[in-house]
Amino acid sequence: MALSNGSILVSFVIAGQTLPRKTTSDVNQVSGKSFDYIIVGGGTAGCPLAATLSEKFSVLLVERGGSPYENPLIMENKNYGLSLVQTDEYTSVAQSFVSKDGVSMLYLYHSNLRGRVLGGGSAINGGFFSRASDDYVKRVGWNKQMVSDAYKWVESRNAFKPKLTPWQYVAELSFLEAGIFPYNGFSLDHIKGTKIGATTFDEQGRRHTSADLLTAGNPNSITLLLNATVTSIIFHEKGSRYETIVRGIRFIKSDGSSSQTHEAYLNTQNNSRSSTGDVILAAGALGSPQILLLSGIGPQKHLNKFNIPVAVNLKSVGKGMTDNPCIALLAEIADAKPKNFPPDSPKVTVIADDFKLVIQALILPISFNATIMPIVGKLAFPESEGELELNSTDPRKNPSVTFNYLAKEKDMAECVKLGRLLEKIVRSKSIAYFLGIEGKRRNKSMSTDDELRKLCKNNVRTFYHYHGGCTMGSVVDKNYRVFGIDGLRVIDGSTFLESPGTNPMATLLMLGRYQGIKILQERENA
Repeated sequence: MALSNGSILVSFVIAGQTLPRKTTSDVNQVSGKSFDYIIVGGGTAGCPLAATLSEKFSVLLVERGGSPYENPLIMENKNYGLSLVQTDEYTSVAQSFVSKDGVSMLYLYHSNLRGRVLGGGSAINGGFFSRASDDYVKRVGWNKQMVSDAYKWVESRNAFKPKLTPWQYVAELSFLEAGIFPYNGFSLDHIKGTKIGATTFDEQGRRHTSADLLTAGNPNSITLLLNATVTSIIFHEKGSRYETIVRGIRFIKSDGSSSQTHEAYLNTQNNSRSSTGDVILAAGALGSPQILLLSGIGPQKHLNKFNIPVAVNLKSVGKGMTDNPCIALLAEIADAKPKNFPPDSPKVTVIADDFKLVIQALILPISFNATIMPIVGKLAFPESEGELELNSTDPRKNPSVTFNYLAKEKDMAECVKLGRLLEKIVRSKSIAYFLGIEGKRRNKSMSTDDELRKLCKNNVRTFYHYHGGCTMGSVVDKNYRVFGIDGLRVIDGSTFLESPGTNPMATLLMLGRYQGIKILQERENA
């Protein structure tokens, strides 16, 4: 059962799951209409934000992908990871991209991945749910009580105490064998040691994505447009120049079947240009800075290369792109008989080395009928960072992104620590007994620092937790308003200076609710 109870408003039903009754993939049904708020991106932060704002205002939520509910590869825990095996240019639930670093995701994928489905990353990830630390909340400047209330609102609907599989029990024991204490049991908090986190898969193994949170909103006030990609933000015009007041958005069909552009607008006051609402970008660490650049908000020199009129010369857009470097070691050994266990999402985690390292155990599919068993770890606070730029003016195409993994010596040194800890874990008696390989690793010496540096350099991977590009203090202010623009905010992981907690999903879900409440309070006070 969910961690606590929450009321649900029933509306439009798809594949046994409720969606707002005004849900459509027909761009013509939305074209030309006006709303109090327009949210771009129905992902991890966008859905709870839309649900919250709909309590008092009309909301248009635009998602470039479709509904997840008809897809058992997304919705069922037994199929964890299989929805990512095959991708295509316009319609797959995940869009592949290759950073300039040439880094891939673990062993399964030849490229990095970003969500392209209602629910965003919460529809394709491992479902691990854990809060940010109190220190993180304090550093960002959020209200502690409001953050707690927002987490509880999410957890009452989407977070569950997991039942450990045999592999997760073994992982837990191997972490403790490696000396990673204290043992904290089940906890939602970001605390040192070994713990069991919550999961977004319920007791029946069904995934609960951020899209489920739309049912907590006012179904009469949410318009959900699926399979539509926003091309740019519209500004009020004055002569041949654009003012920095947002008027609405332009969008096209996502499937590539038509290049016809449509528009939707913010409601205005008394036929003036002033709007009390906002366009809010929640398109993720790649999508939100990309849309800003396509709209003429970014470094002037870069925009000039694509003949994009400059609305605001905001040089920090696309800067500070960061991904948490990951390395992984297989629990299996090369000459052992393959076990081919079913896919298994993470439920136990390690938080070690003064919060600097995070480790989990998975069983990942490498095809539709074969799996591997990696122990994976990430650096929680990498200093290396890169940037995002446009590749083209087509918003359906991926932007160019560089993360500069392990470019700073401090990151490389931390990766060596991570590698040494992973070696201790994979050599544990618990894993050896479970896999029937007792003694087969005993005679092999531990790697030297130089060997681990080589491992890090040659095998660094993504952990999916990339962030930045619209960071707070550089692109947005403390209220997530874009500097120099009236009526535009960014509320998603692109604003983060670091990835919160073990996995950012819980905090992104919370952020949508938290900032929605803050905006409602702003409007009430005004």
